[in-house]
Amino acid sequence: MAMSTAPTPARPMRADARRNYDRLLGEARVSFAAHGTDASLEDVARRAGVGIGTLYRHFPNRHALMNAVFQDALTELLDRSGELAHAEQPCSALVEWLGAIVTHAGEYRGLAQALMSASADETSALTSCHVPLRQAGARLLARAQSSGSVRADVSIDDLLQLTNAIALAAEQTPADPALAERLLRLTLRGLKADPTGPADPARSHAPGG
Repeated sequence: MAMSTAPTPARPMRADARRNYDRLLGEARVSFAAHGTDASLEDVARRAGVGIGTLYRHFPNRHALMNAVFQDALTELLDRSGELAHAEQPCSALVEWLGAIVTHAGEYRGLAQALMSASADETSALTSCHVPLRQAGARLLARAQSSGSVRADVSIDDLLQLTNAIALAAEQTPADPALAERLLRLTLRGLKADPTGPADPARSHAPGG
């Protein structure tokens, strides 16, 4: 008789464990927003009224805690990608969605850098954030490319790395609040397909050209 390979459902948390989890998550949101994602986990645990061992039982490492904190923003970004999937201007819709990523990443200093690192590390707990973002962005990008408004050689991985780099640049230049918007406008220009096709190398080097 074959044994079932169905996964065993996760056991629900006890009421006290759920309270600890919720307190830790709430304190982490406050600490990450105030001090960045490298805020002291010991301080997070202390403010939640638990020991550091309790924090690590719920969140084995910093990325696991960041992943939990980012879930609400992730849901908003995925919902927004669904809304933009039928926009009349696919290229503008794609850039608007990338701008929303920059906005959310800017809420927690260090998140952009962590997401950039997670894109190259499949073992990171933040991968569960990166993967659905990548899939949502890939759908918006494919639609924009199919419409002919975005260059065919653009990849979603490059776009997400660029977007997180913009968020990181904005984070490191707080005196220039318009920086992210300017960089996103430049991104839009670089994304657009050239309706005249590639330039003729011979013409570009011709005298007086």
